[in-house]
Amino acid sequence: MSNLQNIERKPRVAVVFGGRSSEHGVSVVTAASVLRAIDRDKYDVLPIGITAEGRWALTADAPERMAIADRRMPTVEQVTDHEGAVVLPVDPASREVVYTEAGTVPKVLGEVDVVFPLLHGPYGEDGTLQGLLELSGVPYVGAGVLASAVGMDKEYMKRIFTSFGLAVGPYTVIRPREWERDEETVRRRVGEFAGRHGWPLFVKPARAGSSFGISRVEGPDALDAAVEEARRHDPKVIVEALLRGREIECGVLEFEDGPRASVPAEIPPATAHDFYDFEAKYIDSAEGIVPAPLTPEQTDRVRRLAVEAFEAASCEGLVRADFFLLDSGEFVINEINTMPGFTPISMYPRMWQESGVGYPELVDRLIQAALRRPTGLR
Repeated sequence: MSNLQNIERKPRVAVVFGGRSSEHGVSVVTAASVLRAIDRDKYDVLPIGITAEGRWALTADAPERMAIADRRMPTVEQVTDHEGAVVLPVDPASREVVYTEAGTVPKVLGEVDVVFPLLHGPYGEDGTLQGLLELSGVPYVGAGVLASAVGMDKEYMKRIFTSFGLAVGPYTVIRPREWERDEETVRRRVGEFAGRHGWPLFVKPARAGSSFGISRVEGPDALDAAVEEARRHDPKVIVEALLRGREIECGVLEFEDGPRASVPAEIPPATAHDFYDFEAKYIDSAEGIVPAPLTPEQTDRVRRLAVEAFEAASCEGLVRADFFLLDSGEFVINEINTMPGFTPISMYPRMWQESGVGYPELVDRLIQAALRRPTGLR
């Protein structure tokens, strides 16, 4: 290809979605929204789905086939008609993607300039995919290896926030070998934790999102079942004290001059659900309040804290930062999400829409930020 052709060619964006985690369906829904929003006059698009078994599949560019139907989440299989696999470049000097299928000659699909990884949870949002893209030398949207891993592990996320002076709520961690070796000691420690902070407690997978596997535990008799439910998603479990206050979220987006925070949103108290769980978020369309009814001082404060959290974890591209506003007036950070949902009801796009950045512009800014940023140490 000549230099002139290289200059005239539109940047090619590989939209990667699905994945091996329990959040596979959420990722497919997110990808549908992004595929609709990408400016096709500005970018070429290559949709790539990762099946629940881990195969990288060439999929149709068909967001209408990637929607929630009859309260069931969609899958990558719904938008692929091929049995072959997509292979990323293994040579950083080449960005050509290849499609292989048994009994056929491998087909070069062309170069990819940037990957938009829309995977949620392990094997995609946790630094594993980011590491693969770093090895391939392909720029990508969002956080790097370290920030992705930190953003997925609730224990180490809290440890880093604490080291940077951000307030976090009380928690304790149940590690895999600890639970498998001596459940009684763990029960006693969690009981002592509850004695200090009170019931109920929230038992969560330490490295999962979208509220999968989370239980509100009212007393010691329900602890074992809650731990086992969390362990279905992650052998490492985190136990958090109940924080009484308002749930406030804030989006952070990377601009040319650095990260900026959106107007905040508030998640209203749950009614039909015990808490803001998966069903509330994605199936029953729980509504957040945007902008959150805060004082100007509170709004400024939470926006500053969101950017501080973004910087503390060395994030890039985007983050949704979740806080509790306690009755004392203190903001306590609950967690960050380095690849928040982009579904039609997702809070991150809604907060930026209210801040003056519409959905197509939001997607474009994320792609442009990734194109500006090199791979490797930075």
